[in-house]
Amino acid sequence: MKLKETLNLGKTAFPMRAGLPNREPEWQKAWDEAELYKKRQELNEGKPAFHLHDGPPYANGNIHVGHALNKISKDIIVRSKSMSGFSAPYVPGWDTHGLPIEQVLAKQGVKRKEMDLAAYLEMCRDYALSQVDKQCEDFKRLGVSGDWENPYITLLPQYEADQIRVFGAMADRGYIYRGAKPVYWSWSSESALAEAEIEYHDIDSTSLYYANKVKDGKGVLDTDTYIVVWTTTPFTVTASRGLTVGPDMDYVVVKPTGSDRKYVVAEALVDSLATKFGWESFDILEAYKGAALEYIVTEHPWDKEVDELVILGDHVTTDSGTGIVHTAPGFGEDDYNVGIKYKLEVAVTVDSRGMMMENAGPDFQGQFYDKVVPIVKEKLGDLFLASEVITHSYPFDWRTKKPIIWRAVPQWFASVSDFRQEILEEIEKTTFHPSWGKTRLYNMIRDRGDWVISRQRAWGVPLPIFYAEDGTAIMTKEVTDHVANLFEEHGSIIWWTRDAKDLLPAGFTHPGSPNGEFTKETDIMDVWFDSGSSWNGVMNARENLSYPADLYLEGSDQYRGWFNSSLITSVAVNGHAPYKAVLSQGFVLDGKGEKMSKSKGNIISPNDVAKQYGAEILRLWVTSVDTDNDVRVSMEILGQVSETYRKIRNTLRFLIANTSDFNPETDIVAFENLRAVDKYMTIKFNRLVATIQEAYENYDFMAIYKSVVNFITIDLSAFYLDFAKDVVYIEAADSLVRRQMQTVFYDILVKLTKLLTPILPHTAEEIWSYLEHEVEEFVQLAEMPVAETFAGQEEILEAWEAFMVLRTQAQKALEEARNAKIIGKSLEAHLTIYASAEVNTLLTALDSDIAQLLIVSQLTVTEEAAPADALAFEEVAFSVGHAEGEICDRCRRVDVTTTDRSHNAHICDHCAEIVESQFAGAVAEGFESK
Repeated sequence: MKLKETLNLGKTAFPMRAGLPNREPEWQKAWDEAELYKKRQELNEGKPAFHLHDGPPYANGNIHVGHALNKISKDIIVRSKSMSGFSAPYVPGWDTHGLPIEQVLAKQGVKRKEMDLAAYLEMCRDYALSQVDKQCEDFKRLGVSGDWENPYITLLPQYEADQIRVFGAMADRGYIYRGAKPVYWSWSSESALAEAEIEYHDIDSTSLYYANKVKDGKGVLDTDTYIVVWTTTPFTVTASRGLTVGPDMDYVVVKPTGSDRKYVVAEALVDSLATKFGWESFDILEAYKGAALEYIVTEHPWDKEVDELVILGDHVTTDSGTGIVHTAPGFGEDDYNVGIKYKLEVAVTVDSRGMMMENAGPDFQGQFYDKVVPIVKEKLGDLFLASEVITHSYPFDWRTKKPIIWRAVPQWFASVSDFRQEILEEIEKTTFHPSWGKTRLYNMIRDRGDWVISRQRAWGVPLPIFYAEDGTAIMTKEVTDHVANLFEEHGSIIWWTRDAKDLLPAGFTHPGSPNGEFTKETDIMDVWFDSGSSWNGVMNARENLSYPADLYLEGSDQYRGWFNSSLITSVAVNGHAPYKAVLSQGFVLDGKGEKMSKSKGNIISPNDVAKQYGAEILRLWVTSVDTDNDVRVSMEILGQVSETYRKIRNTLRFLIANTSDFNPETDIVAFENLRAVDKYMTIKFNRLVATIQEAYENYDFMAIYKSVVNFITIDLSAFYLDFAKDVVYIEAADSLVRRQMQTVFYDILVKLTKLLTPILPHTAEEIWSYLEHEVEEFVQLAEMPVAETFAGQEEILEAWEAFMVLRTQAQKALEEARNAKIIGKSLEAHLTIYASAEVNTLLTALDSDIAQLLIVSQLTVTEEAAPADALAFEEVAFSVGHAEGEICDRCRRVDVTTTDRSHNAHICDHCAEIVESQFAGAVAEGFESK
């Protein structure tokens, strides 16, 4: 028999190398075959509910890292709740209507306007469902658990019907109306856009300064006076119908030297404008408040049949321009609002494709709106004063990445103003993570206009509106309920395959249709109305879910998207928010903090990460970043996370190996019978349990990551497990001291595995398969551990934290001795501690083998004065010498009792006693080698 065979060297088949890319799919297959999600729901039946509602990703292409951050975060929350006494089903969903799918088909050569509409919509549907299948597999590969067999999909008939019911309820309350106010208009997609479909980019624009001649000065201005205006959108001059001034702003009449004209500008800007216009000198003739200029009439710069009225508006500033804003009510929200007040014409001179129309004039007709600056300057003639290029932020269509225009076209709107205060009150009742989300959403709702919900596209849910022969819009509850029932049975495609009268209730009549003829709306709903109705189509519709949801979790862009639209529709219909809490996360950037894009080549695919590192590394990364802000990811960063994973895995592997002969039913030692250091570690670990529990409750994944890594690295690896080998390897297998330490090992192993399951489910299940004494077949069917408290734990912690300070000081002394070649390994040391009375009392009170804890062979503690060459600290000093005796070949300690035994064993008395008691036969025969 070999001497090393007398040691309890931990043995386990649990591999050091995880092989995650290959093993994870095997675990996922096992979970599916065991119907693990279903079993977890059955276990939780009757427990308090926690329902996280999934915001639907758009069904187009493979998932990206942002999707992974989102879905993994949700999975961590749902898994932790499911293991913590809650019934927490998870129903994933997809957003499937809208322009991107139409664009994909167009790129494939499909010509929508040249084919049967129903056939085209079927093509859209088939493509969307194929993308749902693709993304579903991507999410499952990340280890996300949920009801994948029964997701919600916005194109399904039942969902479309529930969406129509939301619309109908809002219409019944008078919140749906038709208007022609300016909306965000995307000429590149030929459709109106909602605010949530807008993104901003810096652009260079040519701004023009020009003058309108006064036609009727109302006794204030002479007719040889010109009012100077400024525009950053020259094409809108074709539809200008007024000049807006600030009522309380100061204006002056200026006469440049040598000019026969007088000009009106804001007093605060006169000097800077004189420089721009080349006025070397000028006289100020008169000064007026803006209110005094109201109702003065000016001539349009080139269309003499059009008058432009001077009006008052609070949106005018002196930050730039001239302090006078030309007003085109058909091309801007402020212009529209002030123009309606003064009954100005709402002229629109640009068509749906961005081309100037006939009413712009023959010089402009057929020109693209953004190319007409030279024509405008030519038409202005001597009224043109100056131009300059400015860089400013401008709205773009987030799908086509092209700039938009504001354009007044007849659209359907959902009111926000009618119940804005109710929405704001509901925001106040909602919990936000982070807390600033409340202010952000509150301000957005406070400042937003009514919601344009109509879209001039094909692939979407039709607006269920009919028109009588006299043009009256029909959207009564009877009608919308009937349409909803038709959609539930046939899907919304029936809207396009049947005539209007066949979609109305049988025998329906209307006074506006004496001949019984009706037409139907051809616009579809904004896709934000689709997803914004999910509280009704999912949470309110499924028996195993509840409304309002406990939590909505999405990216921070959803304050103007899904959080916003869901809130509006829910408050409109039911008077309360669709959620009790909202959690938002930042965007995912590359390792340099730049936005990911195909053109930069810095996109990271979750599938690529899973193939190289495994999904567990991506899941662990999610917990390692502060998602309140934008987060960074790169293969290098994931490589660092992989190293952290390896440290966690190998630490847990050590615990598995060194509890392989431990039976918790027979070998466990009660807390009161543990050694002092084992008690300390038990208390420390339960503090960790409490920290993790609180972090899960607060969705603070980063706190979990930091606390687990800190515990494993500092408390376990650098301390407890560092000297543990001198116990679990050396002592008799069934000795009390070994069982005491194994009790702590096993407790940490089992509970930490459960605590890490929501984050690292594949690894946790792999570990669980080695814990033969645990009754649950899968760790996911176990319950989260509860943090324990112990009598006197604060005093125990205080004493041991004081010892940990002393230990750090001792390690410094040992390090200096190593550098001085006094010792090699710390077990060669004889450490002398020159302790103050306070330190001596501490070490005595710990009632522990201090030499073992400090990993030295011999220890002396004395209150004598320290020699001059000792390493001194405030309360203690240390000196290090070489221990007396010889190295024991079994325990590696230097001991005066170490000698060659008659059995060919060069070991100390302590090891000899263990060997002789446990390996009597081997002792008799002798050992083959040392």
